[in-house]
Amino acid sequence: MDGADRLPGERATGFLGRLPPTTRQEVLDHGRPRRYEPGDRILREGDRDRHVILLTSGFVKVTTHIEGIEALVAIRGAGDIVGEAAALSDQPRMASVIACGTVTARLVTAEAFGTVLIRYPDVARLVTITLAERLRWANDRRADFVAFPVEVRLARVLVEISVRFGRRAAHEAVAIDVPLSQRELATMVGASEDTVQKALRALRRAGLIHSTYRRLTVLDPAGLRRMSRHVR
Repeated sequence: MDGADRLPGERATGFLGRLPPTTRQEVLDHGRPRRYEPGDRILREGDRDRHVILLTSGFVKVTTHIEGIEALVAIRGAGDIVGEAAALSDQPRMASVIACGTVTARLVTAEAFGTVLIRYPDVARLVTITLAERLRWANDRRADFVAFPVEVRLARVLVEISVRFGRRAAHEAVAIDVPLSQRELATMVGASEDTVQKALRALRRAGLIHSTYRRLTVLDPAGLRRMSRHVR
């Protein structure tokens, strides 16, 4: 594994980070190195290819079309696996995966992925856990649409993104390195862009976040977490 492809043990996260180092390396060795540039469509919704992508650096956006609109449904980063559902089900891709900045990865063919699952039961078990966690996350978001106002739904999404993809900034602030438009945030929380714009304005007034064009910083992580729990 070359330097750009390395996942140091203390920083390994996501799917790969939950594997023992030796197994992680074995899994990566079954893939071919790939590099993607900003905006590259790594996987395309509806395609019938079945390879799996193991992300080793950078971020990607997972999108799907809902009533003609391309909606952002998830963000994945270094250590994550994408494309596993099509590999396992032999069904068309359910979503597109788009590079958000420069991304390095390992491309694992469906055949090689099947070999890994047979040879390493702990990997097969983790794939099952990952699919279950993603299903639960999607169900939680649907429940949020019914239970909480937009401000709270937005706070919940921003907390999750900042925990996984944020970095420490000045004082207690956490900068989110993934560029996010208001339209993308709107599709994630199931609201109109105008409503999300108002919710962002309310979070700024409360001193919880700072936002500029496609960039967000969580100024008060504890306060945003309280908001996400609907605690005033």
